Amino acid sequence: QVQQVESGGGLVQAGGSLRLSCAASGRTFNGYAMGWFRQAPGKEREFVGGISISGGSTYYADFVKGRFTISRDNAKNTVYLQMNNLKPEDTAVYYCAAYRDGNYYSSSSYTYWGQGTQVTVSS
Repeated sequence: QVQQVESGGGLVQAGGSLRLSCAASGRTFNGYAMGWFRQAPGKEREFVGGISISGGSTYYADFVKGRFTISRDNAKNTVYLQMNNLKPEDTAVYYCAAYRDGNYYSSSSYTYWGQGTQVTVSS
């Protein structure tokens, strides 16, 4: 089983940057592609981006392309989400999860969700 803990969230001004981390425990971490999702108040959880098992492939939602970068360090069992040029509409709780099967962009395809980390972007 894999358990994950997100960290790195906080309050930042528009245009600023944050780096989120998702630290996983469990010996099977390296066998999962990983995804980042976010959920704003009153909205559904949405796909932000994902990374393959090796880290060689990444995928992003259109609204973060060119601003967010996902990476992973399998030796440290950690996945990162570097967020640059943040906008107020990026305000949400950010979650990481392990990809299981199915639609790569759907939250129902993921398992082992972390508790989330709050990101707040002020204008």
